[in-house]
Amino acid sequence: MSKSFNLEYNEPKKGRLDAFISDQAEDLTRSQIQKFIKDGNILVNDQAVSKAGFKVKTGDKIVVNVPEEEPIKAIPENIPLDVVYEDQDVIVVNKPQGMVVHPAAGHPDKTLVNAILYHCQINDDDVIRPGIVHRIDKDTSGLLMIAKNNLAKQSLMKQLKDKSNLREYLAIVHGNFEEKTGKITAPLGRSKVDRKKQAVVEDGRHAVTHFTVLEQFDGYSLLKLKLETGRTHQIRVHMQYIGHPVAGDPLYGPKHTLPGKGQFLHAETLGFEHPRTHEWMEFSIEPPKIFQETLAQLRH
Repeated sequence: MSKSFNLEYNEPKKGRLDAFISDQAEDLTRSQIQKFIKDGNILVNDQAVSKAGFKVKTGDKIVVNVPEEEPIKAIPENIPLDVVYEDQDVIVVNKPQGMVVHPAAGHPDKTLVNAILYHCQINDDDVIRPGIVHRIDKDTSGLLMIAKNNLAKQSLMKQLKDKSNLREYLAIVHGNFEEKTGKITAPLGRSKVDRKKQAVVEDGRHAVTHFTVLEQFDGYSLLKLKLETGRTHQIRVHMQYIGHPVAGDPLYGPKHTLPGKGQFLHAETLGFEHPRTHEWMEFSIEPPKIFQETLAQLRH
């Protein structure tokens, strides 16, 4: 179902139409907005405009019509899965670095959802897709819990909301620390400068990350991080915010960093109450080979 919303330009100077909408609509990318303009889906004072660089002035009334997106249907694919635990209600998997969790426009296949559909012999991704109750980034490795039915989904989602589950990560970050432990409380939202990024913003969503320094090396440190909340790119943005970006991070880190396959961030430990038995379940998994080899090099 398509949707639309209204905006009014109240800046004293003229500005680009696409830039203004991008600032106001955090859930739309600049490229999406430019396509909407090109397709005649954005009106200025009841007139369709066709140029992204169209200059809007004070008092201009803007209507943004967002067309309905065609859902990307996932199909079962025979992709190897590292299943750590499975029963009738939940699956815990060790996601490899480089695997996308959900199918999307840029990644229609070879995702975790495709692999789970094949593994569970399910032909309808409407069953599994909502069962992915939390995510980790493409280049972050480690543990994910997936609900196989509505009972499990509701229980796991409630635990995430109540912060009663356990999610701990390992990360190699830039720099050294004087303190051994710390707590980062900084609200997160879409960056006002780069729409592809998240950032610490005043009107962002509450986000809390705890960290413990495990080892320190020449210019780098190994941390254990515990999520109190689960915002997009939370650890990566919070570590950049305090001046210790995750090593290898192509989006939030420096150009001069440790060579690898993306950020050195690994979801090491996952704990939750089983949806049916109410037993506490906890799983840990070693980081991938490249993470371990890099640690060995730093130690020596």
